[in-house]
Parts: sequence; C-alpha cells; structure tokens
Amino acid sequence: MKQLHTFAVCAYKESPYLEECIRSLLFQTVSSNIIIATSTPNDYISSIAEKYDLPLIVNPGESGITQDWNFAYTHTDSKYVTIAHQDDIYDAEYLETALKKLEGARRPLIFFSDYYEIRENEKTYSNRLLRIKRLMLLPIRLPMAEQSRWIRRRILSFGSPICCPSVTFAKANLPYAVFQHGFRACEDWQAWEMISKLKGDFLYSPRALMGHRIHEGSETSAIIEDHGRTEEEYIMYRKFWPDKIARMLNRAYSTAQGSNHLE
Repeated sequence: MKQLHTFAVCAYKESPYLEECIRSLLFQTVSSNIIIATSTPNDYISSIAEKYDLPLIVNPGESGITQDWNFAYTHTDSKYVTIAHQDDIYDAEYLETALKKLEGARRPLIFFSDYYEIRENEKTYSNRLLRIKRLMLLPIRLPMAEQSRWIRRRILSFGSPICCPSVTFAKANLPYAVFQHGFRACEDWQAWEMISKLKGDFLYSPRALMGHRIHEGSETSAIIEDHGRTEEEYIMYRKFWPDKIARMLNRAYSTAQGSNHLE
C-alpha cells in the first residue's frame, strides 16, 4: 500500500499544529509514505521529523506557496500524492476512501472530499461558506458526472469549492507540476481549472474526511488583508467569462473572504 501513496507535508517555520497533522496521517486505516518538505528548515521541524522517523527534504530553490507545493509534489515517486498542509488534520478513513475511488476509476485525475473547519480547536461542519461549497458540488454527484469535463468546468466557473488539502493527485495522468507560479491565493483554483480540461475523472466523496484550520496567522488571511486574493479571483473568472460578468461574479465572491476570520 505504501507504494501507492505519499502524504507530502508542507512545513513552514514553526507551526504549533504540525505534529497534530502528522499524527492524523500516521493513524490512517491504511498505510502510506509520509515525507516532510520545507523551504524554511529549522530545529523545530527537524525535531518532529526525527521524532516520527520521517524523511525531511529541503527546497534549496525559490520559496513560496506554489514553489513549495510543486517541490513537494515532484519529490514523491508514488502513484498518488496528497499535499498535506501543516495546520490541517485528516480523519482516519480519508486515505482508504481516496484509494478506493482512485483505484476504481479508469483514468483518475484527482480525488477530493468534503471537509469541516477547525476554529479555535472546535470542529465546524456547517456554516454559510461550507453550505455554499456543498451546493456548488451537487452536480458532480450525478451519475457519470465525475467524467464530465463540461460539468466540472461549469462548477469551477462560479468559484472554487474544492478544498485544496483534501485533494489527492493521480500523478501519472497529470503534468509534472500542477501549480502555476505567480498565484498566492488562487493557486489551487488555477490548478483545478487546468486539470479540468484533461480527459479523466474528478472523484468526489461527500463525506467530510479532513479538517481545514482557520486562524489569523495563516497565509490565506495575510493575502486577504493585502487584497491579493480579489485580484487573482478576477483573473480566474476571466478564464470562464467575459469581462463584465467576471467583475460581477468577483464582487459577489469576494464577500466570502471574511469567512477566513475568526470573528
């Protein structure tokens, strides 16, 4: 089973949640390779890698969200890879569910699941943003919809309901690197848009199989504060819509950015 899959944990500086993330990966119901990748090597990350006897690989080149994710992605040699974010956690049956879906598909591209939020160490399964994303993903639950490029592109044309750390990639059916440099907030949406054009399956589980942590110290919160996210969202909408419609959708979508704050 370990030859099938790798969790590549992207570690940055000294996150107090890194160890909790790694422990959730170790307690999966099926075994997997686990590596830690970082562009900010320090004693804290090294000590956790040593504690759990995990390989630690250091990005010697340019750092940044897309650079670090691509570095982790390309430094795995298993059939499937999940880029695990250091602040998040995975339920015990996440990988078992993903592998059943991926191995059962004729040409898998990505697997992704529903998720819950972690706010001040409390799990939140329902709020406005989560309900909207689940509503957006309803079409992909229709028979044969996972193979439909038209359906997934229509979903993505209104926003990105796919939670990035919930995604497992089928590397053999995807480009060498999947994230485009220059994006800081919509790098995942950009990746799904690119992958959505390919022939193959978008595999979805409506079960909330992982927890995405919301906290003010995250990179997403910082990007929202400097308005970088709104600019990138407009770029993404223009991939699907004329300028006027893109601007209208962007104004509506930007109101959801406040959901990343704890207040």
